[in-house]
Amino acid sequence: MKINQLKPGEKILFGIFGLMLVFAVISFIMLEIYRSRLDHPMYPTTTQFDFSAEGKIGSRLFRERNCTDCHRAVRNGTNHGVVLDGIGSRKSVDYLEKFLRHPESTYETKTVDHGLNKQAAYVASLPDDEIHALTVFLSELKATQGSADARLPMRERSGFVDEMVKLWAPSAWKSEYHDLRQEAGQNNPKENH
Repeated sequence: MKINQLKPGEKILFGIFGLMLVFAVISFIMLEIYRSRLDHPMYPTTTQFDFSAEGKIGSRLFRERNCTDCHRAVRNGTNHGVVLDGIGSRKSVDYLEKFLRHPESTYETKTVDHGLNKQAAYVASLPDDEIHALTVFLSELKATQGSADARLPMRERSGFVDEMVKLWAPSAWKSEYHDLRQEAGQNNPKENH
């Protein structure tokens, strides 16, 4: 019985693939060793929370009502649905409560199925006190300014961003839009005209 041998090109491809696999495994092991020896988290936490008594009840309900099956908040849950970290910095308390009570009319589209024969309206069927506690919990999930979860950009000025806006933004934008950093009490850079 004759065994088919690999052609030179196939040997090279398998060799390259094997080297990449070995490199990936070694890199992963080195990263895990480095991470385990750090005295601080490798990635910064960008959501702060200081829950009120009602916010703590909402946090408990968030887990008990299986919201964590689809959503993540405060390092609990999954990323299947919308990640809720920092939502209190992006949405108002009124919006959050309105959404929990009437999800599809607030969101203005069909929402994802929340279980067997349930739409997001499942949340709306919860008792009023639970909806309110969940609203308080979500509203207290604040994002660090400048993080991906925040509505406002970082506090510090970015010379790069300022130059790009100056070079590429249409002049009409200057009268139509304003710099969000002004809302945060930051000074505008001096522009040379």
